[in-house]
This record gives sequence, structure tokens and C-alpha cells, in this order.
Amino acid sequence: MTGLRIAMIGPFGLRPKGTMAARALPMAGALAARGHAVTLILPPWSCPEDAGHTWEQYGVTVQNITLPRPVPLAAHAIVTARLVRQALDWRPDVIHCFKPKAYAGLAAWVVFWLRRAGRSQARLVIDTDDWEGPGGWNEVEDYSWAQRRFFAWQEPWGLTHCDAVTVASRALETLVWGLGVPREHLFYVPNGFSPMFRVAGPEPGGNSTIGQGDRLKVRRELGLGEAPVLLLYTRFVEFRPERPVAVLRQVLQQLPETRLLVVGQGLHGEEAELLCAAEMAGVRDHVVEAGWIPAETLERVFAACDVAIYPFDDTLINRAKCAVKLIDLMAAGVPVVADAVGQNVEFIQSGHSGILVPPGDVDAMAAAVLGLLRGPAVARASLGQAAARRVRETFAWERLVFEVERAYGHHV
Repeated sequence: MTGLRIAMIGPFGLRPKGTMAARALPMAGALAARGHAVTLILPPWSCPEDAGHTWEQYGVTVQNITLPRPVPLAAHAIVTARLVRQALDWRPDVIHCFKPKAYAGLAAWVVFWLRRAGRSQARLVIDTDDWEGPGGWNEVEDYSWAQRRFFAWQEPWGLTHCDAVTVASRALETLVWGLGVPREHLFYVPNGFSPMFRVAGPEPGGNSTIGQGDRLKVRRELGLGEAPVLLLYTRFVEFRPERPVAVLRQVLQQLPETRLLVVGQGLHGEEAELLCAAEMAGVRDHVVEAGWIPAETLERVFAACDVAIYPFDDTLINRAKCAVKLIDLMAAGVPVVADAVGQNVEFIQSGHSGILVPPGDVDAMAAAVLGLLRGPAVARASLGQAAARRVRETFAWERLVFEVERAYGHHV
């Protein structure tokens, strides 16, 4: 069969939120590499400087619609109309809307009724990588009452009024199935690895491209010295800030020179809460805050660390998501100790490509970290290399894309 024409519609731009850059774009790139023509159509309200600009990236056309003046309600209608018009002008075989909410959900609603009216024959596919409903983001985000009510309606409506649903996690697979979506219309497509988009790390079975000299240079730049370094790479939304501090405190009892390197920024200044917790626990001097680091620099910083922790509270939001940052750590060959929650269990084979501990168990996480830090460096390296192999081989986008094609009804 010939390649498909695919229009992907997002709820926001490529920056700073992650769904379109970390999920839709690499998925689109893998589809383009398979001979399909793909365009991303975005409403870049989160990065308005991109409005009206179009470019080619990894074989994919990225179109950012122009944004209207912020007139209540009218602006939302105009944005939705522009997304749908640009998608239909592409004359797609498939329209894939990322998230069944906000602008992407509104676009899916319009496309659904246009198809009912005979105005489009495109296959309508919805992607979900988070849960908004009860126990989900609706209860966490600072939405208005009206927004919560609207999203609570929009999510199940969109997921049940399309030809197929792609889900990023096993938990979402179960939740969407529970809405009455037929099993044959559900397609499990977790977030994956692509060297074009994510931290590259070591080749399978090989060594990192970061040399010992560069590792020591990064350590000096960050003020880490030669102490054991524990990495926390995060946006701070998956755990209570006291948890990594409690792990560090236990590790320090046996390895008193250890440093906790915190890479990333919170959505609402949560890094300040972590530092406050460290101050109260008397371990503030052992915490190094690096803040947000550009993606092209991450591999060097990761290589300067010995072990990463990935605390993941056992919540519905965490069970439903598929953490791209965990993929980054594994792809970079960093040995990871993570809570056994949700997709973490799918990615990490405990004892082989990382270590899983019971959710919320500070003692178990600290013990696992100590076991790695006090053990031989070759054992840590072996664990990290196995993690990189697993991500590259099992969760490579070039493999996951076959399930996306199945969702599109495309048969080779």
C-alpha cells in the first residue's frame, strides 16, 4: 500500500509542555520514515512567538496556526476552526488528535460532525497520554469550575466518538476500555525512544560517549567534587518533595559525602519546597540544584551521576502516565531506582535494567541506592547498559510505529 496522509492536531505548541514534542513529533517522525506524509498542526498559545510559522523537522511539516486576539469564547472558536481548516486542507487520510480535551478535543468534535455530514472521509483517531477525569488532572490543575466541568465531559465524549484510540499506558488502556470503547479499537502505544529526539546515551552493549575527563569537568562545574552523586531528574509533580529528601537522609547515614543533584524545575515552584524540606532535615548542604538544563546538555550531566532515583507516588495520575524522563534516564545508561508504579513496571525489569521498589517505601529505595553506590562501578555500568538496550530495542519508536499504523487501519 502507498503511504498515508496524516494530520496530527495538538492542544498546544511544541513548547514548553511536553506532549507534542516528546510524543507526537517522534511518532510523526517514525511515520515519515515509513513513507507516510505527516503534518503537525498546533495552536501555539503556550509559545506565541511560533504563531504563523511553518517548518520541516525530521521529515514532518510543523504548522503553527496564527492566533486570534484573546476575546473570550470567540477566540476558542476561531482557534478550533483554524486547526480543523488546516487539517482538512491537508486532505488527510487520518486525523490524529492528541488529547481528547481543550483545542484538540474541540477539533475532534468538529471533525466528527463534519464526517457525519459527509464533509470529510478521514479516519478520526484520538491519543490520550494522561487521565483528566476523577482522580486525574482535573483535580490537580488550577482550572476554573467551568473548565473542570467541560473537560470532564470532553474526555469521555472524545474517546468514545472516534474510530480508534491510542493510549500511552496500560492504566489508560483499562480506563478507556471501561468507557465502553471496543477492545479492537484500542491501541497501546507507550512513549518511546528515538535518538533524534531524546538523550542518546550509550549504544547497546557499548560504552557512553562521555569520557572520564568530561565527567570530572561536569562535576567540577556543578560543585559535586568526587562524592557519590544521586540524581533526581524531575518536574516535581510525581511525588511529595519530602520523599527524595528522606531517601538522601538515610543514604547519608552510611555514605556521608553523598550529593543529591536536582535537575529540572517544578510547574509551580516545587523545587523551593524540596529545598525547604532539605533544610528542615539538616541535609541542605548535600543538595545541588541545577535547575532546567537544555536537552543537548543532559547526557553530559547524566554521565556525571552514579545512580538516579525516580520517586513515583501511587496515584491514578502516575499510573496513567508514561514518563518520558524515565526513558531519558534509561537511554542515557543511568542506573535507576524507581517506585513500582504504572509504566515504570513496563519499562524496568527489576534487577536487570533498573531496580523497582514498593511504592512509597523510603527504606527500600534508600537500601537499593546504597547497594548500588557501595557496590562495584562495573555493576552499575552493567545495569545502565541493560537499561539503554531495553529502551532502544523494546521501546524504539521505529518498532512502536507499527501499532500506530494499525490504529490508522493501515496494513502493509
